[in-house]
Parts: sequence; structure tokens; C-alpha cells
Amino acid sequence: MAIVKMFYDLETTGLNPKLHSIHQIAGMFEVDGVIVERFNFKTKPHPKAQIEAAALRIGGATAEQIQSYPDMIDVYRDFSKMIGKYVLVEDRSDGIYLCGYNNRKFDDVFLLAWFQQNKDELFFARFRTESLDVEVLAAEYLLDRRRDMPSFKLKRVAMEVGLEVDTDRLHDGEYDVQLTYDIYKIVTRRVIEL
Repeated sequence: MAIVKMFYDLETTGLNPKLHSIHQIAGMFEVDGVIVERFNFKTKPHPKAQIEAAALRIGGATAEQIQSYPDMIDVYRDFSKMIGKYVLVEDRSDGIYLCGYNNRKFDDVFLLAWFQQNKDELFFARFRTESLDVEVLAAEYLLDRRRDMPSFKLKRVAMEVGLEVDTDRLHDGEYDVQLTYDIYKIVTRRVIEL
């Protein structure tokens, strides 16, 4: 059975998955160590979601812009169809590993809420419960350098392992997920630190 990982990043209308909503989900599927598909969905937030101006500023979006995105249910259907290429819901031994930066505490929780908002109760049939959080993997890799680092945010960790960071592109889902994947390859020693 193939090992499928979904590296992903979300942009949201705030920090609380009970009050706020996803407006971008971007990522890539890796099957047995090879990137096979990339995606970037922009979606209108859940109709009852609160929209925090500060959260949108971080992601470089406006309220008007995200309200012009396709309806959440349509984006969800496309996303779900894409996932279906990589997992058999009927096979309890199958499942996609969710991979991201700080995803265990943030992105995974928002993604689960998004499934529930779309009346889909098969989240745990599609995704494994043991997510791979690149922030945690990087913590082990950078253990001897951590005390000298001013923060452990994505940008700082990327720079610490030698990656170039385009600060103008940070907080765009596509860019952040690529940085996350590049960090992952270094901290898991699939490539040598730059």
C-alpha cells in the first residue's frame, strides 16, 4: 500500500475554528516520496463565520475578495473528489497523513471543522489521526540551536535551515506549504541542509 502524505496550509478568517472559517487551502500530495499533485483552493467562508480584519491582513486578502470566492460547498466537493484519488474510505487501514507547519494545533482542527460544516463525517476515514507536524520535527532537528533563535515561526525555521524566504509571499497558502515541504525534506534528512 502506498504511503500518501498531504502537505497543506490554510488561510482563515481568524484563529478559532468554532467562530472563523477557511478561505484558502493549498497543498500537495506526496505518494511514496514523490509529489504527484498540487492544489490551491480559494473558498468563500462559511456563511456564519466571523471575519477578523487582522487575520485577512496577514494573509493579504480583503473581506470583499474572499466573499467573491466560489461557494464553500462547491470547493469542498472538488477537494473531496481530489482526496478520493488517494484514499479508500472503505479500507480502514488506508488513510492520508496530514503534514503541515503547526498543523496539529491549527490547520488539522480547522480542516476537521470544515468537513463538519459541509456535513461530512468521514474525516477520520480519510485522514490518519497521527499527523506529521513539521514544526515538531524541526524542533528535534534544531534542538542545539533553538535557544539562539528569536522565534520558531515558519519564516525563522526556514531561514535557520538555509532556505531563502520571500517575506512578501509569506502567509499565502501555496508559498507556505512549499516552505514547509522544503523544511520537511531537510529535517527528515531527505536533503542536506542548505
